[in-house]
Amino acid sequence: MNLNIFINHLKFKNPVMVASGTFGYGQEFADLVELKDLGALITKTITLDPRPGNAPPRLVETSAGMLNSVGLQNEGVDDFISFKWPKLKKIGTKVIVSISATNAAEFVQLAECLEDAGIEAIEMNLSCPNIEHIKLPSQKNTPEKKYPYFCSPRMFAQNKRATFEIVHKVRKKVRLVLLVKLSPNVTDIASIAKAAEDGGADAVSLVNTFLAMAVDVSRRRAKLANVTGGLSGPAIKPIALRMVYEVYKRVNIPVVGMGGIMNAEDALEFFIAGATAICVGTANFVNPRTANDILAGLKKYLYSSKINDINRLIGSLSHET
Repeated sequence: MNLNIFINHLKFKNPVMVASGTFGYGQEFADLVELKDLGALITKTITLDPRPGNAPPRLVETSAGMLNSVGLQNEGVDDFISFKWPKLKKIGTKVIVSISATNAAEFVQLAECLEDAGIEAIEMNLSCPNIEHIKLPSQKNTPEKKYPYFCSPRMFAQNKRATFEIVHKVRKKVRLVLLVKLSPNVTDIASIAKAAEDGGADAVSLVNTFLAMAVDVSRRRAKLANVTGGLSGPAIKPIALRMVYEVYKRVNIPVVGMGGIMNAEDALEFFIAGATAICVGTANFVNPRTANDILAGLKKYLYSSKINDINRLIGSLSHET
């Protein structure tokens, strides 16, 4: 039974990953989870300089998921390379480092630092809904007119041209495997995925959380200090699944699917819709071993269905009535 998948030249032992922001830097779960059995661990997002994150409260449970407004709290890239990376590279599986920045130059600097440290792959988080970070480049300096701005977006992943430019500038400077994390808070995610591909992405990750809010009726205040946050969990799965399907039909690079995956059946839906790999996110807060359980469920399904290669499932959605 073959569970191997590839993103560009990078080989993963299986397609089950844990999503950025839900698994820390792995060591927090080392006593509970067989980290080496994961296809990959995607780290909590790091930035050039330390960030304190948003004020509390910044986590709220919902009826079918959770809201978060953490705000990319982290200790910065120097701390990551000095203290976290030496431990991560010993866990026995692939590590993808999630990064975020306020402009192209910062993204490039981060990518170069990580490549110099020996990291193989990064996930460019262009889509965090919990920070205001976009700085639009001047139109007259844009090398490509294929992706014009139609608005001033809240984040890079809400605009085709911004997505193309950021990815293109990073791609020119590093040989790292580039995953680009996209936002669901758009009207046409497939066109933005295509812009990422044109910019040089090796894969696209989708979806990040949906911008949402919750209200405390007794106090008539927002439950989050930041008022809005990112909605994740089972509530978003049907929409995330549809977006993965749309993107799969539009691009020629792998799609890493995520959004409300709680068990093996959820994961199978994403593979069949077009995902090459999947990420487990919110479920980690309920059961840190969810990714391991999903991997066992996938093996059982493949065996019972007499499928000897996980890649045969990718995009196998039947349109027969």
